[in-house]
Amino acid sequence: MLARAGIGAVFSVFFALAARRARTLSTGGAIAAAVVGTISLTAGWSWGALLLTMFASASALSGLGERKKAERVAPVVEKGAERDAGQVLANGGVYAMAAFGSLLAPSPIWYAIGAGALAASAADTWATEVGTLAEGDPISIISGRRVAPGTSGGISALGTAAGVGGALFIGAAAALARWPVPFAAVALGGGTGALADSLLGGTVQARRWCELCAMSTERLVHSCGAPTRHASGLVGFDNDAVNAVCSGVGALIALLLS
Repeated sequence: MLARAGIGAVFSVFFALAARRARTLSTGGAIAAAVVGTISLTAGWSWGALLLTMFASASALSGLGERKKAERVAPVVEKGAERDAGQVLANGGVYAMAAFGSLLAPSPIWYAIGAGALAASAADTWATEVGTLAEGDPISIISGRRVAPGTSGGISALGTAAGVGGALFIGAAAALARWPVPFAAVALGGGTGALADSLLGGTVQARRWCELCAMSTERLVHSCGAPTRHASGLVGFDNDAVNAVCSGVGALIALLLS
């Protein structure tokens, strides 16, 4: 285990630095990714492989049509293409806790929790990255009305299909790694987690308003340069918080179905 921890730390730092150089992670995001990666690899090679598979797919999809996506969502989303520490922990924190739990008290339940959490994060990430490229505006999962691209709670057929693909992808990866958790439990956990993400994003996630542009946004300072005010949702319950809940829901569903 000590050898795995040492190798895991070296590999995780190397990967984090490469991602920082490629500008897919901020400095804080790289540090968080290195910590999450080290914990995962210490728990076992398969834990590290699954995590790397998820983040590699997320990075690849993030670069797909990057300029177009940036132009479409810039007025709405709070953060840019570089994932910071909050985003890394929101998507990989539950998985890292499951990996750490497996070190302290080895049990099959940690595999179910880890796989479900990662499947939910992958489903949400795939849905967002691919769905943003869909022609036309998404619709709100709550009201059914058209909303601006990048709006939390907005869904599209293309994004939904991509989300299902992300959940199935992690389910298949866990099966190939011979994890003691049913494929269906992982896939359903991932899909349910992504659904919870959309529902929370369309209801209780904090929303702000730009008076100058008369536009809803998540940004503290709008793309026009004007400061925004809180308009609805829970103060402080931002997209990172929603993603963390999404991951937790995926973990819970996969555990219950296992």
